Amino acid sequence: MTSIDVTVRGAGIFGLSIAWACVQAGARVQVIDPFGPGAGSSGGLVGALAPHVPENWNAKKQIQLDSLLMAQDFWADVETTGGVSADYARSGRLQPIADERALALAHARAESARQLWQHHAIWEVIRAEAAGPWAPVTPSGWLIRDTLSARMSPRRAAAALVAALAVRGVQVSRDAPEQGRILHATGWQGLLKLSETLGKPVGSGVKGQSLLLRHASGEVPQIFANGLHIVPHHDGTVAIGSTSERDFTDPSECDAQCDDLHQRALAALPLLHGAEIVEHWAGVRPRAKSRAPMLGHWPDRPGHYIANGGFKIGFGMAPKVAQIMTELLLNDKDIIPDGFRVTDSL
Repeated sequence: MTSIDVTVRGAGIFGLSIAWACVQAGARVQVIDPFGPGAGSSGGLVGALAPHVPENWNAKKQIQLDSLLMAQDFWADVETTGGVSADYARSGRLQPIADERALALAHARAESARQLWQHHAIWEVIRAEAAGPWAPVTPSGWLIRDTLSARMSPRRAAAALVAALAVRGVQVSRDAPEQGRILHATGWQGLLKLSETLGKPVGSGVKGQSLLLRHASGEVPQIFANGLHIVPHHDGTVAIGSTSERDFTDPSECDAQCDDLHQRALAALPLLHGAEIVEHWAGVRPRAKSRAPMLGHWPDRPGHYIANGGFKIGFGMAPKVAQIMTELLLNDKDIIPDGFRVTDSL
């Protein structure tokens, strides 16, 4: 039997992306997930890849910027290899501006974006009418538009990675003997297990609910308004999400909070009135104690590594996280930024 360099436990966005990056670097990889690919929060609906605001810059924001800029080539390679689209598009984002104070802040952030994002993307203030019928309700008549935000379909992204890995001879199995270095990308339940093993809380799960509407919007930007994401997909649907619930009993139950998302979306974008609800979804996202992705060696467990805690930014962070963890797994090269280490959540 051919020996394996890396065993990836977990076929969510982090596990699959890291497996792909390792294969691209020449490693022999196996992926194990008892529930199959995209079975957890990586099988959701929304897929909003949105940047932090361009101010008070820190390592987390820089890594996210790097990852968002890497994403187009990353997903193009995946799609070219496997023949399955992740529905990735850097289509930008619109945000309503509430009042004069928020308008002044938006203009200030446009200037900081020029310095921090440089020529890679823009953050600008536009009149609502410039966005056409897709413009969200905005009390001031103004909108923020950025060209860094992107979108994807989480389920299609997982399918695209599985297809690309299969072309390279890597299958996702339900179980197999562990070989080589072991990466644990096991989501919120993995964080609970790690907390139990270490005897201290290092992370937990935050439930989210979302829904999908039937509405052919065309190639328009995503919207962030009323505290929710409105994300158009190329298949004629629009995803609405999401809630953040620290306390829950049933991880997969949709309730009145999901209905509230629908009403808030209609208030933000009346164009969606009458759109059929295709699906409700609920799942639990892994949130590390540090609030940044948790990357690095498993403490006191030689040969074992962790990539977890993507929470709301897992899909946007995936290309850069894959690069960072591939360097560590294959080359023993530690380029993990401060704030992202496993020890930062201890």
